[in-house]
Amino acid sequence: MIATVDPLSEWEELADVDWLLMEDQAAVDPRTQFEEQALPFMDQLYAAAMRMTRNPADAADLVQETFVKAFAAWASFTQGTNLKAWLYRILTNTYINTYRKKQREPYQGTIDDLEDWQLGGAESTTATSSRSAEAEAIDRMPASIVKDALQSIPEDFRLAVYFADVEGFAYQEIADIMKTPIGTVMSRLHRGRRMLRDLLADYARERGIDVPATRSAK
Repeated sequence: MIATVDPLSEWEELADVDWLLMEDQAAVDPRTQFEEQALPFMDQLYAAAMRMTRNPADAADLVQETFVKAFAAWASFTQGTNLKAWLYRILTNTYINTYRKKQREPYQGTIDDLEDWQLGGAESTTATSSRSAEAEAIDRMPASIVKDALQSIPEDFRLAVYFADVEGFAYQEIADIMKTPIGTVMSRLHRGRRMLRDLLADYARERGIDVPATRSAK
């Protein structure tokens, strides 16, 4: 959990918000609306930020900047649509445009900040609305093993697997978040899942856990 002290008061100072437009679009106070709807996603966004930056300080900064931008753009969010995907898109774009370009030294420790509950019960809502074999395997693996395996996968593939099999986003949602064609998402997800299977296979076999075998490349 990221410690915050009246975060909206700080974000109000940083964000250039068109309050008149927001008040026209919503009957409730926009600050209250943002706090009630967006802030509950803070822990999940921080876990995703850790996957991206692999550095606790950078992850906290990334989440802070994400909420500043989200608060500033709150008038443009359409109520009733997928708020979680909207926030993740801002998070990912901020990371790509700011933190990735800085090429900071990645965090070398284990990703303990990724909560166990976010690795357990992973539900994949892909185009076929069925759970992936990787999501099933993740459910049966200790969180520490999954964290280490995911950390070993190259970034683009790691994020695709994380968004699909941990966060449960559909292909199109992942494409929107990562600003890539849906075909690219499917390719990255396929390759990322294969990498994850390879990394988890030895551990699983030793403990009698069934992990689908990787298909041989043609």
